[in-house]
Amino acid sequence: MLTKKRNILVVLGHPNTNSLCGHLAETYVNSAKQSGHIVNFIKLSELKFDYNLYSGHKKDSTQVLEPDILQSQKLILEANHLVFVFPSWWASMPAVLKAWIDRVFLPGVTFKYRKNSPLPEKLLLGKTAHIFVTMDAPSWYYRWFNKSPGVQLLKFGTLEFCGVSPVKVKIFDQVRTRKQPDFLKWTKEVETIAFQGK
Repeated sequence: MLTKKRNILVVLGHPNTNSLCGHLAETYVNSAKQSGHIVNFIKLSELKFDYNLYSGHKKDSTQVLEPDILQSQKLILEANHLVFVFPSWWASMPAVLKAWIDRVFLPGVTFKYRKNSPLPEKLLLGKTAHIFVTMDAPSWYYRWFNKSPGVQLLKFGTLEFCGVSPVKVKIFDQVRTRKQPDFLKWTKEVETIAFQGK
C-alpha cells in the first residue's frame, strides 16, 4: 500500500523512444502512476533546444533559455524524486542527455556559487534520484575498468553536487546477448521500483 505520494520526474535520455530504455522508462511511468504517484515524463528527443552552452556559467551570458529548458527546470524543482533512464555509449551518456544537463542545471536554479568558497550552495536538497543504465558491456567491466564515467558524471558530478541524495543506480548489462526472459525480468524489477516510488 502506498504510504507516501511522490512527485516524480522521469527523464528518458535515449534519442530513440522505441528502444529498451524507452520501454523501461514507459514501464516506470505507468507503474508509478498506478501506485498513485504524480509523474511527469520528459523525452529528451522531443525537446527543442540548442545543445551548446555558449558562455558557460558567466553572469553576463545572454543565451536565451528555450521554453523546453524552462519547463525542464520547473519540473525538476517541483519533483522530489528524479529518475534517469539512458544507455551507456562509449562508457558515457548520449549527447542529448549531456546537452540537456548543461543547459538545465544552471547556477541559481540547481546550485548557487558562494563567495570565497569552492563549494556550492546546493539548491536541490531534499530530493532523491534513481539512475537506470543499459549497456552491452558486463557491469563489472564498466565499474572496474571504465570506472563508471557516465554514472559518475550524473550521480556525483551533477546530482549530488546540487544536493540530490541518495542517488541509487541500477545497471542492466550485456543487453546485446540477453534473451526475452531477461527483458521480462528487468521490466518486472522496474515496475516494482516504480510502484514504490523509488
